[in-house]
Amino acid sequence: MKNHHNNKLCETKVENFGVQVGDLVIFQDVNFTLTCGELTALIGPNGAGKSTLLKSILGEVEHTGNLNYFDAKGKHLKPIIGYVPQTLKFDTTSPTSVLDLFMACLTWKPAWLFPAKFLRERVIKNLSRVKAEHLIYRRLGALSGGELQRVLLALALDPLPDLLLLDEPVSGVDVAGLEIFYELAAELCAEEDMAILLISHDLERVKKYADQVILLNKRVLKIGKADEVLNNEKWIMNNGK
Repeated sequence: MKNHHNNKLCETKVENFGVQVGDLVIFQDVNFTLTCGELTALIGPNGAGKSTLLKSILGEVEHTGNLNYFDAKGKHLKPIIGYVPQTLKFDTTSPTSVLDLFMACLTWKPAWLFPAKFLRERVIKNLSRVKAEHLIYRRLGALSGGELQRVLLALALDPLPDLLLLDEPVSGVDVAGLEIFYELAAELCAEEDMAILLISHDLERVKKYADQVILLNKRVLKIGKADEVLNNEKWIMNNGK
């Protein structure tokens, strides 16, 4: 999985990010670079600020600092950012299908006014990227945790992002589903040459799939390869091991 990227070296730079709510500092002085073609894992204890950092990169949370994206030619552009949340809250008894969800997200018209055939091929193409095209007519409430995550991943790929943010699922996904999810993320990095930033608590898969690991606890404590970070005394101190 490692060292798979092309000559294209687009980069997203997170510079001096900080979030404060009243007197409470969620995190401060956060700096790192995400390179396309690489999967970066964001690790740290609960309450370290990981999910808030993803939301601040998305622009959903007020923050200090700047996000700077440079394409392969060094042009400073606004990046296309995709996001997969930890979970999706919906009525599990609803008849809403995977296709319905895509139509609601990809069109501005009410879904019932927009013939599905116009979007079906586009939806199948996105689902096939995550090996889930067979789920297109499945009811959302009938999906397993792993299947739902793959559907949300497919949804985040339209339009194809320069930077993909994944708030890793922590419930409802079995071991096989998690392995598939990480494999898909690594493949997307390589094939679509995008940068992925993934919050993870699964250290075995971080070791296996991550090109770069960031240890966050209110600030960046360490950045490097998985072994360098996970064997680091700051990681051990923060996790009581």
